[in-house]
Amino acid sequence: MKYLYLRILLISLLLMNVNVSAEMIKRREVEPTGKVVWEVPTQNKVIALTFDDGPSPIYTPQILALLRQYNAHATFFTIGSRVNRYPHITQQVIQAGHDIGNHTMTHPYENRNGFDRLRTEFLNAHHVLQQYQPNQPKLFRPPGGYIDDALLAEVNSYGYTVVLWSYHQDTRDWSSPGVQVIANHIISHARNGDIVLLHDGGGNRTQTVEALKIILPILQKQGYEFVRVSELLRYRSVH
Repeated sequence: MKYLYLRILLISLLLMNVNVSAEMIKRREVEPTGKVVWEVPTQNKVIALTFDDGPSPIYTPQILALLRQYNAHATFFTIGSRVNRYPHITQQVIQAGHDIGNHTMTHPYENRNGFDRLRTEFLNAHHVLQQYQPNQPKLFRPPGGYIDDALLAEVNSYGYTVVLWSYHQDTRDWSSPGVQVIANHIISHARNGDIVLLHDGGGNRTQTVEALKIILPILQKQGYEFVRVSELLRYRSVH
């Protein structure tokens, strides 16, 4: 009887996690469709800086000031609950000419929470962002980069492009590896059409701010232009 109970419990747990264990997308299969973007191959010296997990009343304004100083543009993948909490910061991002993207409502990972939860999170954040940038380029970044075919289809049905990041431009700035480590990583790996992953929220982002003070002038002197992801995507059809 004891073993029968354990077997029934195991089967129940497996059934409960069917959605959660859904297979995530594979780059080699999805990238050619253009529905998910990691970077944009181009001969033009353009780079897209992206900032996740904001807005932050502490770090986002500092980042905005630096971008303004170097006439740079960026894309902020915002969390809906934080947009609701800091609407004035969201307005500052938009008024400065940057794009905001959908990064769900509360930042859950699909590989842990499943499609139904992520679908709700995506839609709730979509309705929040529509209040601020109703005609915004529809860009979605799933937390942690986790997305399966079902969520991809759902997001695409609302006209969104999924934007991940260049594998060689994951700075892991969230782990506070050091200002120079962050800066050196981006500068030494810089390529045309890169999408760089950074964070303006979710923790202490002092190192990210300080690293930008190094990154922006150096890459600008090398001829790079910092553009919004929506601008970068236009280079996909340019040969």
